[in-house]
Amino acid sequence: MMSFLVSNARWLATGFLLTFASSFGQTWFISLFAGEIRAAHDLSNGAWGGLYTIATLGSAALLFSRGALVDTMRLSRLALVISLLFALACIGMALSANVVMLAVAVFLLRFCGQGMFSHMAVTSMGRWFHATRGRAVAIASLGHPLGEAVLPLIFVTLIGVLGWRFTWGIAAAVILVGVIPLLMALLSQDREPAGEVVSAEASAGLGGKHWQRRDLVRHWLFFAILPLFLTPPFIGTVIFFQQVNIAETKGWTLAQMAPGYVIWATMSVGFALIAGWAADRFGPERLLPILLVPMGLSLFILAPAEVFPMWFVVLGVMAMTQGAAQSFLGAFLPRVYGTRHLGAVRSLQTVIMVISTAIGPGITGVLIDAGISFPRQGIGLGLWCLALSAAMVPVMLRLRRELA
Repeated sequence: MMSFLVSNARWLATGFLLTFASSFGQTWFISLFAGEIRAAHDLSNGAWGGLYTIATLGSAALLFSRGALVDTMRLSRLALVISLLFALACIGMALSANVVMLAVAVFLLRFCGQGMFSHMAVTSMGRWFHATRGRAVAIASLGHPLGEAVLPLIFVTLIGVLGWRFTWGIAAAVILVGVIPLLMALLSQDREPAGEVVSAEASAGLGGKHWQRRDLVRHWLFFAILPLFLTPPFIGTVIFFQQVNIAETKGWTLAQMAPGYVIWATMSVGFALIAGWAADRFGPERLLPILLVPMGLSLFILAPAEVFPMWFVVLGVMAMTQGAAQSFLGAFLPRVYGTRHLGAVRSLQTVIMVISTAIGPGITGVLIDAGISFPRQGIGLGLWCLALSAAMVPVMLRLRRELA
C-alpha cells in the first residue's frame, strides 16, 4: 500500500485536493451561513429552501450538458477554468445585494463544488487507474470527510468574528491563493500510466466496448441500479438537513449532536478505504447487495433512540454506507461502462446524485409539515434500504454473468 501511495502521490493528491475543495459548494458548508443569508435577504425557511432547490436543479442541468468536458479537455485547463468560476461564486455570495445575485451565486457554487470538482476527481481516478481503481477512488475521496471534519468549526468561528460576507471572501481567497496554484503544480505533468495503471483505450466495459450515455440508458442495468444511485445522497443529505427536527423530536440540542460530524467523517474514511480494497479484490459489482444495509440499520436505530449518544451511533453506522458508496461508484462505472466516455457517463450519475440531494429536503420537509417527524420517516427509509438491498441480489448475479 505504501509503495502505491508513494509512486502515485501526485495523482492521488490531485483527486484528494479536488474533493476537499469541493466542500465550499456542498450543502453542509452552505448551510453554515443559512441563518445570516436568510436574515440579510429577508427570506423565510420556505423561500430559502425553494431558492436552494431551484439553483441545485439548475446546476444539475448544466452539469449534464458540460460534464463530458472531462473526456475532451485537458484536466489542467478544465480545473483552472472551474476553479476560477468557483472563486467567482464565493465572491458573488459575499457581494450578493439581492435575491437574484444570491441565486446565481448558489447555482455556481453547486455546479462547481458538488458538481464539477467531485466529478473531475472521481472520473480522473477511474481513467488513470485500472487494477487499483477502487483504492485510488477511496483515497481521493478522503477529501470529502476531511472537509466535513475540519471546516465547519473554522468557518463558524470566522462567521462569528468577521461576519458571513467577509468569510465568503476568505473562501474565495483560499481557492485563488491555495487551491489553484496547488492544482496547477500537481497537473504540470501529464499522467503516464505504468504497471497496474493502464490507458483509457485498454479499459473497456461490459460487452468489451466503451459505452456512451445513449447506450447505457437503453440497457436494463441502468434502470435496475438507478434507485441505488439515488438513495445514499438522498438520505445522506436529509439526515443533516433535518437535524433541527430530529433535535426537537428527541429533546436533544444541536450542541450535543455536533460531535457527530467527526464520527461521521472518521467512519466514512475507514469504509471508503475498505470498500475500495473490496472493489479491487472481489469486483465492485459484488458490493451491490450490501451497500445500503448499514444505512437502513442506522435509520432503525434512530427511530426509538432516546439519549443523544445514540445519535453518534446512527451517524457512525450510516457513514459506513456513505463512505463505501463513493468508492463503489468510482470503481463500478469504469468497470461496467469502460473509460473512453467515462466523463459523460459519470456526469449522468452525478446529475442523478445532485437531483437527489435537491429533492430530499423538500420531500422530507413536506412530510414534517404533515406531522410525520423525520425519525418516523426513517422507518420507511430504512425498510426501503433493506428491500433495495435484497433486490440487488439478482441484479448482481445477472451482471456477473454478463461481465464474464
